[in-house]
Amino acid sequence: MEQEQLMDYASKFHGKLLLKQELQLDQPTLHLLLQEGFLVQTPGIIKKFGLLLCQRCFNNKRKYFGLLPSNHVYCRKCIMMGRVSEREHLYKWNGPQPELEKNTQPCEWGGTLTTLQQQASDQMIKQIDQSGSLLIHAVCGAGKTEMLYAGIDYAIAQGKKVCLATPRTDVVRELAPRLRKDFPRIQSAALYGDSNEVDEQAHLVIATTHQLLRYERAIDVMIVDEVDAFPYHRDPTLPKAVRRSLKKSHTLIYLTATPRTGLKAKSLLNLIPTVSIPMRFHGHPLPVPNFQHVKKIEEQIYENTLPHSIQKWIKERGNRRFLLFVPTIDMAKILSKLLDDTPYVHAESTQREELIQQFRYQKIKSLITTTILERGVTFPSIDVAVIRADHQVFDEAALVQIAGRAGRSVQDPSGNVTFFYEHKTNAMVQAKNYTLQMNYKAKKWREKSNALPHLLSRD
Repeated sequence: MEQEQLMDYASKFHGKLLLKQELQLDQPTLHLLLQEGFLVQTPGIIKKFGLLLCQRCFNNKRKYFGLLPSNHVYCRKCIMMGRVSEREHLYKWNGPQPELEKNTQPCEWGGTLTTLQQQASDQMIKQIDQSGSLLIHAVCGAGKTEMLYAGIDYAIAQGKKVCLATPRTDVVRELAPRLRKDFPRIQSAALYGDSNEVDEQAHLVIATTHQLLRYERAIDVMIVDEVDAFPYHRDPTLPKAVRRSLKKSHTLIYLTATPRTGLKAKSLLNLIPTVSIPMRFHGHPLPVPNFQHVKKIEEQIYENTLPHSIQKWIKERGNRRFLLFVPTIDMAKILSKLLDDTPYVHAESTQREELIQQFRYQKIKSLITTTILERGVTFPSIDVAVIRADHQVFDEAALVQIAGRAGRSVQDPSGNVTFFYEHKTNAMVQAKNYTLQMNYKAKKWREKSNALPHLLSRD
């Protein structure tokens, strides 16, 4: 086989764990690559001592396996990515490794970082040199994406492969255009469930954490954004996928406004280097949530009555745009009808992307949403309300993130955040306390440095 053809296959298959149909090879070529040892195959599912293990998604729970008519076992947990069964193989590249082209100064962003952002950026570059892990704990609206640019630029200039992974598809859709605008001269791939893009030697991959199930020993620098978000923090297979995707020598950066208990503990015990940014890029405090008690709020809504206090809050918004967060799709549907067919979005919405864009570009005044929009999306000049903030779906992290949707722009750095509830929960109190604590830390930092941070330039 000619070297040029071999390197073309290497660029497509290196660092991947793929099904036969994903290779898109004819049978003679596949046979030749296997015979020559350039491709190796491994069982899709391992059966040992009565136990089952999916080699792609790490599933070992019998309830997530199914049985084919042929009596062969297949994995139901990762079925949306193509079927893995005990009669099928996964394929890995074992041939010559392709080298990414070194690209000098790939970043063309012309903005300026605040002092706190610069500290995080410098630490990221230092960590890339040293390998290992880093936690960047930055409040919502701190300008996390921009503070990553210098580190991404530094890594790509050295020929390293960088991946920015996040649990949510909407975040990938939000980040990919921004990163491509600011890194226009490099190859990039945006990977999520409905994406048609492929990674063929991309310098920068922007992907959902689920897509990392297709990778093995491929990534030099991994940035996990929103590391506390569902489903990442509740599905142990996703952190495993992140780990498997990394090369032996790597840098792993966790990025979050609301670190979970395990990551907090590691940080407090100095088991992971940590950079904390308690202030937004524009220097103004985080909006502190207001608590509004409403009797039988859910009962009223399900009886097609909008509680008076919610009506009052909406009326007080005047011409301001707002998001209404609700715990369930059913409640979203009812509220939509009560509010003159106000649009609503949720995870299964067919028009989700279109409605989000309409809201972003101020084509619609208000939007009802489940927790799908709790993080990773930025809308200028909005207020936020949470209906049934005491519902179990709204934990502390979710409420902090939801409150963080308000006051994001320099022109409108504050915003109203109101939690409507029947019974006050610890999550609500903790979310408010977190906000007050971050504002206090930001105030102390300003007093110590004797100045506000200069503003972050944005187009």
